[in-house]
Amino acid sequence: MTVEPEFSIPNSISFEEAMDTTQTLLEQVEKGAVTDQALERAIAALVATENGARGFFVVYLSDGRSLPPEADVAVVEALKTSPKVIASLLIKNLAMSTAMAIFHRRNQNEELVSGSDRVQQRSSSLIQTLQTPDLKQEAHLLASSIDQQGDEYQAFLERWGYDEEQRQAIRQSLQGTNLL
Repeated sequence: MTVEPEFSIPNSISFEEAMDTTQTLLEQVEKGAVTDQALERAIAALVATENGARGFFVVYLSDGRSLPPEADVAVVEALKTSPKVIASLLIKNLAMSTAMAIFHRRNQNEELVSGSDRVQQRSSSLIQTLQTPDLKQEAHLLASSIDQQGDEYQAFLERWGYDEEQRQAIRQSLQGTNLL
């Protein structure tokens, strides 16, 4: 008899706790010790809050392991439960990983390029699969800020100091998601 671990996710989860919980979840998935339903419930609880969603994405998007297709379906279904919380986070992850890949290429750090490319690909894949109105809105807001026709994401772009090449690469990544 297999006992499925139950993941208790508090409403007031911290960013660090969310990262730890996500790491544990992925380890359990890799061992085959968690059902898809339990995985979906745990991720849905994580992404219900900003801290939980941030912690989840930091670990999930950058993790080097490949999950079985059933787990990927559970992740997508869980993300659908909090479209407003995840929209800006996924768009920002796509933008940041795109820009950082360029930065790391400039510095000839192929290991970090590989990590940024992984986050970019996973973010793009999730965005393309989800295609929610909230994701579309966030993609348009970021594109408008890049085109200097909107200021919703201007502070984000300036805070990270993205140059013109990085901004145009971000715009191309957004176009690749079929949201623009």
